[in-house]
Amino acid sequence: MTIASTGCISSEKENHLNGSMSEKLNMLTRRDFLLKTGTAAAGAVLGDSLLAHALPGKRLFLNNPKIAIILDDVGYNISQVKPFLDLNIPITFSILPRIVYSGRLARMIHEEGHEIMLHQPMEPHNNLINPGPGALYLNQSTEEVHKIVEENIESFPFAVGVNNHMGSLFTESRQKVLETLKVFRKKDFFFVDSVTSHNSHAFNTAENLKMKAACRNIFIDNRHDRVSILGQLKKLKNHALKVGVAVGIAHPRQETACAMAEFFYSGKARGLSMEYVSGIIKGKGLNRI
Repeated sequence: MTIASTGCISSEKENHLNGSMSEKLNMLTRRDFLLKTGTAAAGAVLGDSLLAHALPGKRLFLNNPKIAIILDDVGYNISQVKPFLDLNIPITFSILPRIVYSGRLARMIHEEGHEIMLHQPMEPHNNLINPGPGALYLNQSTEEVHKIVEENIESFPFAVGVNNHMGSLFTESRQKVLETLKVFRKKDFFFVDSVTSHNSHAFNTAENLKMKAACRNIFIDNRHDRVSILGQLKKLKNHALKVGVAVGIAHPRQETACAMAEFFYSGKARGLSMEYVSGIIKGKGLNRI
Protein backbone atom coordinates (compact mmCIF):
# COMPACT_ATOMS: atom_id res chain seq x y z
CA MET A 1 0.00 0.00 0.00
CA THR A 2 1.43 3.37 -1.01
CA ILE A 3 0.93 6.06 1.58
CA ALA A 4 0.20 9.49 0.17
CA SER A 5 2.40 12.07 1.86
CA THR A 6 1.10 15.33 0.42
CA GLY A 7 -2.01 16.66 -1.21
CA CYS A 8 -5.05 14.57 -2.04
CA ILE A 9 -3.24 11.65 -3.64
CA SER A 10 -4.92 8.27 -3.51
CA SER A 11 -4.03 5.66 -0.95
CA GLU A 12 -6.29 2.59 -0.95
CA LYS A 13 -7.52 2.03 2.58
CA GLU A 14 -9.80 -0.93 2.57
CA ASN A 15 -8.65 -2.52 5.85
CA HIS A 16 -11.61 -3.07 8.14
CA LEU A 17 -10.42 -2.85 11.73
CA ASN A 18 -12.32 -5.26 13.93
CA GLY A 19 -9.59 -6.93 15.94
CA SER A 20 -7.65 -5.92 19.02
CA MET A 21 -4.62 -3.66 18.83
CA SER A 22 -1.12 -5.07 18.78
CA GLU A 23 0.47 -5.92 22.10
CA LYS A 24 3.99 -5.14 20.88
CA LEU A 25 4.34 -1.79 22.69
CA ASN A 26 3.49 -0.81 26.24
CA MET A 27 0.74 1.75 26.48
CA LEU A 28 2.07 5.29 26.56
CA THR A 29 -0.53 7.94 27.26
CA ARG A 30 0.13 11.59 27.97
CA ARG A 31 0.28 10.87 31.68
CA ASP A 32 2.63 7.91 31.27
CA PHE A 33 4.88 9.88 28.95
CA LEU A 34 5.27 12.78 31.38
CA LEU A 35 5.87 10.40 34.28
CA LYS A 36 8.58 8.56 32.35
CA THR A 37 10.38 11.63 31.07
CA GLY A 38 9.65 13.84 34.06
CA THR A 39 7.35 16.83 34.02
CA ALA A 40 10.22 19.18 34.69
CA ALA A 41 12.20 17.79 31.78
CA ALA A 42 9.20 18.07 29.49
CA GLY A 43 8.67 21.63 30.62
CA ALA A 44 12.29 22.43 29.91
CA VAL A 45 11.96 21.09 26.39
CA LEU A 46 8.56 22.63 25.61
CA GLY A 47 8.71 25.78 27.70
CA ASP A 48 5.25 27.24 28.28
CA SER A 49 3.92 26.25 24.86
CA LEU A 50 2.47 22.75 24.68
CA LEU A 51 2.04 22.00 28.37
CA ALA A 52 0.45 25.36 29.04
CA HIS A 53 -2.07 25.04 26.22
CA ALA A 54 -2.74 21.31 26.24
CA LEU A 55 -5.79 21.35 28.47
CA PRO A 56 -7.64 24.69 28.31
CA GLY A 57 -9.96 24.44 25.33
CA LYS A 58 -7.73 21.73 23.84
CA ARG A 59 -6.25 24.24 21.35
CA LEU A 60 -2.49 24.33 20.89
CA PHE A 61 -0.19 26.95 19.32
CA LEU A 62 -3.08 29.09 18.17
CA ASN A 63 -1.26 31.29 15.65
CA ASN A 64 0.79 28.60 13.91
CA PRO A 65 0.15 26.27 10.93
CA LYS A 66 -2.72 23.98 11.78
CA ILE A 67 -3.13 20.21 11.75
CA ALA A 68 -6.20 18.13 12.51
CA ILE A 69 -6.20 14.42 13.28
CA ILE A 70 -9.24 12.23 12.70
CA LEU A 71 -9.41 8.97 14.62
CA ASP A 72 -11.30 6.60 12.30
CA ASP A 73 -13.04 3.28 12.94
CA VAL A 74 -14.21 4.10 16.46
CA GLY A 75 -16.92 1.84 17.86
CA TYR A 76 -15.51 -1.64 18.33
CA ASN A 77 -13.64 -1.30 21.60
CA ILE A 78 -13.71 1.21 24.47
CA SER A 79 -10.24 0.42 25.82
CA GLN A 80 -8.67 1.18 22.46
CA VAL A 81 -10.09 4.70 22.48
CA LYS A 82 -9.31 5.73 26.07
CA PRO A 83 -5.55 6.32 25.49
CA PHE A 84 -6.45 8.91 22.85
CA LEU A 85 -8.76 10.70 25.29
CA ASP A 86 -5.93 10.66 27.84
CA LEU A 87 -3.69 12.56 25.42
CA ASN A 88 -5.74 15.69 26.12
CA ILE A 89 -5.23 17.11 22.65
CA PRO A 90 -7.88 18.01 20.07
CA ILE A 91 -8.81 14.83 18.19
CA THR A 92 -11.87 14.48 15.98
CA PHE A 93 -13.33 11.03 16.61
CA SER A 94 -15.03 9.44 13.59
CA ILE A 95 -17.48 6.80 14.80
CA LEU A 96 -18.85 3.92 12.77
CA PRO A 97 -22.64 3.54 12.90
CA ARG A 98 -24.47 0.56 14.37
CA ILE A 99 -21.40 -0.99 16.05
CA VAL A 100 -21.57 -2.49 19.52
CA TYR A 101 -19.96 0.41 21.45
CA SER A 102 -20.65 3.26 19.01
CA GLY A 103 -23.38 4.96 21.04
CA ARG A 104 -21.58 4.60 24.36
CA LEU A 105 -18.33 5.93 22.92
CA ALA A 106 -20.13 8.85 21.27
CA ARG A 107 -21.52 9.91 24.64
CA MET A 108 -18.18 9.40 26.38
CA ILE A 109 -16.24 11.37 23.77
CA HIS A 110 -18.83 14.15 23.75
CA GLU A 111 -18.67 14.43 27.53
CA GLU A 112 -14.89 14.81 27.24
CA GLY A 113 -15.50 17.82 25.00
CA HIS A 114 -14.15 16.36 21.77
CA GLU A 115 -15.53 16.67 18.26
CA ILE A 116 -17.46 13.77 16.72
CA MET A 117 -17.94 12.76 13.10
CA LEU A 118 -20.00 10.01 11.51
CA HIS A 119 -17.68 7.53 9.77
CA GLN A 120 -20.05 6.63 6.95
CA PRO A 121 -19.37 3.16 5.45
CA MET A 122 -19.41 3.02 1.65
CA GLU A 123 -18.92 0.33 -0.93
CA PRO A 124 -15.29 -0.58 -1.78
CA HIS A 125 -13.96 -1.98 -5.04
CA ASN A 126 -13.25 -5.31 -3.39
CA ASN A 127 -16.68 -6.93 -3.02
CA LEU A 128 -15.22 -9.50 -0.62
CA ILE A 129 -14.76 -6.76 1.98
CA ASN A 130 -17.77 -5.85 4.09
CA PRO A 131 -17.82 -2.13 4.92
CA GLY A 132 -20.09 -2.84 7.87
CA PRO A 133 -23.63 -2.02 8.95
CA GLY A 134 -25.24 1.18 7.74
CA ALA A 135 -23.23 1.10 4.51
CA LEU A 136 -24.08 2.73 1.20
CA TYR A 137 -23.95 0.80 -2.09
CA LEU A 138 -24.23 1.78 -5.73
CA ASN A 139 -27.29 -0.41 -6.27
CA GLN A 140 -29.33 1.39 -3.63
CA SER A 141 -32.03 3.82 -4.70
CA THR A 142 -31.92 7.48 -3.76
CA GLU A 143 -34.64 6.82 -1.20
CA GLU A 144 -32.63 3.97 0.34
CA VAL A 145 -29.48 6.11 0.52
CA HIS A 146 -31.35 8.95 2.21
CA LYS A 147 -33.03 6.61 4.70
CA ILE A 148 -29.76 4.91 5.69
CA VAL A 149 -27.93 8.21 6.08
CA GLU A 150 -30.74 9.73 8.15
CA GLU A 151 -30.78 6.71 10.46
CA ASN A 152 -27.00 6.81 10.86
CA ILE A 153 -27.11 10.51 11.71
CA GLU A 154 -29.86 9.97 14.27
CA SER A 155 -27.69 7.45 16.10
CA PHE A 156 -25.10 10.18 16.85
CA PRO A 157 -26.86 13.39 17.88
CA PHE A 158 -23.45 14.89 18.73
CA ALA A 159 -21.94 14.46 15.24
CA VAL A 160 -21.09 17.63 13.32
CA GLY A 161 -19.28 16.16 10.32
CA VAL A 162 -18.77 13.06 8.21
CA ASN A 163 -16.04 11.21 6.35
CA ASN A 164 -16.19 8.04 4.29
CA HIS A 165 -15.23 4.62 5.59
CA MET A 166 -13.79 2.61 2.69
CA GLY A 167 -15.86 3.71 -0.33
CA SER A 168 -13.26 3.41 -3.08
CA LEU A 169 -16.05 2.37 -5.49
CA PHE A 170 -18.89 4.48 -4.11
CA THR A 171 -16.95 7.76 -4.10
CA GLU A 172 -16.14 7.28 -7.78
CA SER A 173 -19.82 7.71 -8.60
CA ARG A 174 -20.54 11.41 -8.89
CA GLN A 175 -24.31 10.83 -8.76
CA LYS A 176 -24.32 8.59 -5.67
CA VAL A 177 -21.98 10.96 -3.83
CA LEU A 178 -24.26 13.86 -4.73
CA GLU A 179 -27.33 11.98 -3.40
CA THR A 180 -25.48 11.26 -0.16
CA LEU A 181 -23.96 14.67 0.50
CA LYS A 182 -27.25 16.47 -0.04
CA VAL A 183 -28.51 14.86 3.17
CA PHE A 184 -25.45 15.93 5.13
CA ARG A 185 -25.64 19.44 3.73
CA LYS A 186 -29.18 19.80 5.10
CA LYS A 187 -27.78 18.89 8.52
CA ASP A 188 -25.01 21.50 8.11
CA PHE A 189 -22.35 18.79 8.43
CA PHE A 190 -18.84 19.41 7.18
CA PHE A 191 -17.33 16.69 4.99
CA VAL A 192 -13.84 15.18 4.79
CA ASP A 193 -12.96 12.99 1.82
CA SER A 194 -10.84 10.13 3.17
CA VAL A 195 -9.48 9.74 -0.38
CA THR A 196 -9.61 5.98 -0.72
CA SER A 197 -9.61 6.34 -4.51
CA HIS A 198 -7.71 8.73 -6.75
CA ASN A 199 -10.93 8.91 -8.82
CA SER A 200 -13.04 10.10 -5.91
CA HIS A 201 -15.62 12.78 -6.69
CA ALA A 202 -16.49 13.32 -3.05
CA PHE A 203 -14.48 16.43 -2.24
CA ASN A 204 -15.31 18.24 -5.47
CA THR A 205 -18.99 17.39 -5.07
CA ALA A 206 -19.03 18.74 -1.53
CA GLU A 207 -17.30 21.88 -2.75
CA ASN A 208 -19.86 22.33 -5.53
CA LEU A 209 -22.61 21.99 -2.93
CA LYS A 210 -20.94 24.82 -0.98
CA MET A 211 -20.35 22.53 1.97
CA LYS A 212 -17.53 23.03 4.42
CA ALA A 213 -15.13 20.40 3.12
CA ALA A 214 -11.56 19.17 3.10
CA CYS A 215 -9.69 16.00 2.23
CA ARG A 216 -7.25 13.73 3.95
CA ASN A 217 -3.58 14.52 3.40
CA ILE A 218 -1.86 11.70 5.32
CA PHE A 219 -2.80 8.24 6.52
CA ILE A 220 -0.81 8.19 9.75
CA ASP A 221 -0.70 4.51 10.70
CA ASN A 222 -1.06 2.25 7.66
CA ARG A 223 2.09 0.62 9.03
CA HIS A 224 1.61 -0.47 12.63
CA ASP A 225 4.93 0.48 14.18
CA ARG A 226 5.85 3.52 16.23
CA VAL A 227 8.79 4.65 14.11
CA SER A 228 6.73 4.60 10.92
CA ILE A 229 3.86 6.43 12.59
CA LEU A 230 6.22 9.11 13.88
CA GLY A 231 7.49 9.49 10.33
CA GLN A 232 3.96 10.00 9.05
CA LEU A 233 3.25 12.56 11.77
CA LYS A 234 6.36 14.41 10.66
CA LYS A 235 5.04 14.39 7.08
CA LEU A 236 1.76 15.78 8.36
CA LYS A 237 3.63 18.56 10.13
CA ASN A 238 5.73 19.34 7.06
CA HIS A 239 2.61 19.57 4.90
CA ALA A 240 1.06 22.01 7.35
CA LEU A 241 4.23 24.09 7.48
CA LYS A 242 4.24 24.20 3.69
CA VAL A 243 0.59 25.07 2.95
CA GLY A 244 -0.78 26.17 6.33
CA VAL A 245 -3.13 23.26 7.14
CA ALA A 246 -3.10 19.47 7.04
CA VAL A 247 -5.51 16.64 7.87
CA GLY A 248 -4.31 13.24 9.05
CA ILE A 249 -6.29 10.05 9.62
CA ALA A 250 -5.30 7.58 12.31
CA HIS A 251 -6.88 4.52 13.92
CA PRO A 252 -7.39 3.34 17.50
CA ARG A 253 -4.23 1.28 17.77
CA GLN A 254 -1.84 1.00 20.67
CA GLU A 255 1.19 1.92 18.57
CA THR A 256 -0.59 5.01 17.30
CA ALA A 257 -1.36 6.24 20.81
CA CYS A 258 2.28 5.72 21.80
CA ALA A 259 3.59 7.58 18.77
CA MET A 260 1.17 10.47 19.19
CA ALA A 261 2.10 10.85 22.85
CA GLU A 262 5.76 11.06 21.88
CA PHE A 263 5.14 13.41 18.96
CA PHE A 264 3.01 15.91 20.85
CA TYR A 265 4.80 15.85 24.21
CA SER A 266 8.48 15.70 23.30
CA GLY A 267 8.78 18.84 21.19
CA LYS A 268 8.30 17.19 17.79
CA ALA A 269 5.06 19.15 17.29
CA ARG A 270 6.77 22.48 17.92
CA GLY A 271 5.45 25.17 15.60
CA LEU A 272 2.01 23.64 15.09
CA SER A 273 -1.51 24.48 16.14
CA MET A 274 -3.45 21.30 16.90
CA GLU A 275 -7.11 21.78 15.99
CA TYR A 276 -10.36 19.94 15.54
CA VAL A 277 -11.32 19.45 11.91
CA SER A 278 -14.00 22.13 12.20
CA GLY A 279 -11.29 24.53 13.34
CA ILE A 280 -9.41 24.34 10.06
CA ILE A 281 -12.45 24.35 7.79
CA LYS A 282 -13.26 28.00 8.21
CA GLY A 283 -15.33 28.75 5.17
CA LYS A 284 -17.61 27.01 2.74
CA GLY A 285 -16.04 25.95 -0.53
CA LEU A 286 -12.60 25.59 1.06
CA ASN A 287 -10.00 24.71 -1.55
CA ARG A 288 -8.52 21.24 -1.49
CA ILE A 289 -5.88 21.08 1.20
